[in-house]
Amino acid sequence: MKKFVALIMAALMMAMLLSGCSSTPTVDAIQKRGELIMLTNAEFPPFEYVDGDQIKGVDVDIAQAIADELGVKLTITNMNFDAIVDYVKAGKGDIGVAGMSVTDARKKAVDFSVEYVTSTQYMIVPKDVDEASFDPNGKIIGCQQGTTGDLYYASDAEVIDAKDVKRYKSGLDAAKDLINGRVDCVIIDELPAKKICEANPELKCYDPGYEPESYAIAIQKGNSSLLNAVNSVLQKLLDEGKIEEFVVSHS
Repeated sequence: MKKFVALIMAALMMAMLLSGCSSTPTVDAIQKRGELIMLTNAEFPPFEYVDGDQIKGVDVDIAQAIADELGVKLTITNMNFDAIVDYVKAGKGDIGVAGMSVTDARKKAVDFSVEYVTSTQYMIVPKDVDEASFDPNGKIIGCQQGTTGDLYYASDAEVIDAKDVKRYKSGLDAAKDLINGRVDCVIIDELPAKKICEANPELKCYDPGYEPESYAIAIQKGNSSLLNAVNSVLQKLLDEGKIEEFVVSHS
């Protein structure tokens, strides 16, 4: 009987925990809590990166502006990029802000804010490679796991028929393997590609002509109060040219 009661209690506690994890972080709930929880992957400069013991970047500045508008502190959770959407969906964080491209697959899981940056995928290759004749088909391609460069380019045989795709926690890790000859090229967003090449003169990057994409903030589906608040702040930042200033300041 004691074992049976213990099992029942454990099940109830698990149900309570799961219920708490799937709660909706409305504006009222966030303000009562006193903090806005930003989920990100700080491996994507200039949008998010680690500087000493702090996480900085364009997206951090945007999230801070949202927190200021709500009158709460900003708390940043650094995690794997490919887990962010699932965490937002489950209510384990308030906003996913990580240079995240809007895709049909992601829109099935979360709602997105207004778009605040337009980007495209760049190719990083060794300095001595002729970019005009470089063909990624049949090559070993490096990319950051779960990103557009991974899911919609390197891993899509209809776009690139790669010999192999190596996935990394960050674009920086992929670039290191490119320098060491373990991959033939790296596919990643434009600004991070340029930052990587600035720090590694033996590499260069270029625009191979892929379709442009837009970044937006991921929010739990149906959370209209937070979505409206985020959109209001983003639109103000866009109208005032602040996001362009953020990009310049972190580039």
